[in-house]
Amino acid sequence: MDEKAYIKLFNYIFANHRERYIRFAYSYTYNREVAEDLVAESLMYYWENRNKLDDVKDIPLYILIIIKNRCLDYLQRERTWNNIAENLLSNKEWELQMRISSLEACEPEALFSNEVQDLIQKTLDKLPEKSRRIFIMSRYEGKSYQTIAKETNLSVKSVEFHVSKALAALRKELKDYLPALLFVFDFFYK
Repeated sequence: MDEKAYIKLFNYIFANHRERYIRFAYSYTYNREVAEDLVAESLMYYWENRNKLDDVKDIPLYILIIIKNRCLDYLQRERTWNNIAENLLSNKEWELQMRISSLEACEPEALFSNEVQDLIQKTLDKLPEKSRRIFIMSRYEGKSYQTIAKETNLSVKSVEFHVSKALAALRKELKDYLPALLFVFDFFYK
């Protein structure tokens, strides 16, 4: 096909199928702007690859398949983001519940008892050096994960891992003192 034929075909498809394509994408994305973007991307993909598609017999159907695949990619990304948001929300709800439970069970005289402090120190001493150092930077020095990541040349995810590892060890060792533990570390956490 020569260039004029491609342009004529593309203009025909754009004029006669674009709105149908958008309705199709919208029926899955429920977002008009996203649907329009996906259709525009799919039409651009077709246009950029038009010279490689000589064996494709039904171009409008081919473009619809591209749109379908882009919709699938979009929905899978949305599902991933929704899962992340749900996990963050459930973690925040868990933390709030733990704070409520901690305050309800709080015995102020036990908060700074030598026994609890000794158990905390012994547990921290058992941790690998990197985990202990990152935990202390986070909870005792009040540094953000981003700051710790920069200072230790680690990713924020690695910092989160080390803090979680330390908290898990403390929870295990101090399960009988959990209210005190939460108070002590939430007090120092910013």
